[in-house]
Amino acid sequence: MDRLCILTPDPGYEEHWQPVAERYRALLGGIAELATWNDAGDLSGFDLILPLMAWGYQRDPVHWFHLLDVWEAAGLRFANPIATLRWNTNKDYLFDLEEAGVAIVPSQLAHRLTRGDVDAARAAFGVDTLVIKPTISGGADGTYRLGPNDPIPFDVLEREMLIQPLMPMIAREGEFSLFYFAGQFSHAILKIPEQGDFRVQEQFGGREVTVDAPVAALNLAEAALTAAPGPLTYARVDMVRGEDGEFYLMELELIEPSLFLDHASDGGAAFVAAVLSPS
Repeated sequence: MDRLCILTPDPGYEEHWQPVAERYRALLGGIAELATWNDAGDLSGFDLILPLMAWGYQRDPVHWFHLLDVWEAAGLRFANPIATLRWNTNKDYLFDLEEAGVAIVPSQLAHRLTRGDVDAARAAFGVDTLVIKPTISGGADGTYRLGPNDPIPFDVLEREMLIQPLMPMIAREGEFSLFYFAGQFSHAILKIPEQGDFRVQEQFGGREVTVDAPVAALNLAEAALTAAPGPLTYARVDMVRGEDGEFYLMELELIEPSLFLDHASDGGAAFVAAVLSPS
């Protein structure tokens, strides 16, 4: 394999993404080039394209879907198939996985979020506090915790949203992420939110620690990956423990997940092997 392309954010994207991109390039032996995802130009000369850093696509989903169609029509080879990327863009894929028998965090879909949707979800879940998130989102964009007296934030009112109960174990324990390369388990982390928050991302004060994946977490991850369209070069499986002790899928990240390779015991060797595999 001679030429790889990593899709990146706009140069002005608010997160400091350049060091992450350079780390990927170093791991891949310098054969990877960078291209801005929303203005990448002609990608036909690349043997493989990795949208691992296509951060911000959720802010322009119409353009994102258009580009997926263009790239698919051009027959470009992506690390995870374009059909899989399209499926994984909208969080309603969770209902596909649930239908396949995967235990997900209880979820309802509101096509145009209103107070009636919120009230109905509270009644259905039997909880006072909810989490709402856009069905196309990333980095906790547009994600809110709603207590019983909280108004719906204006920026998500009448938007298509996923509604879920706030899972208490997020605050008590954290969110587990399991990482797979070419279908094989690599490593696991526990993402712990800042005290008083429910968001585990670093920009909100979250932190990560390396953990051994519990057997039940491995079982859930493998069930989710089996049910997802593939084949998959890379995958991150996010989950939380319920108060019943069981694990529930939060998200299956197949487009642009942070892979936390610093927590991998092999330093990312399995990731590199999966990317450079000739299959």
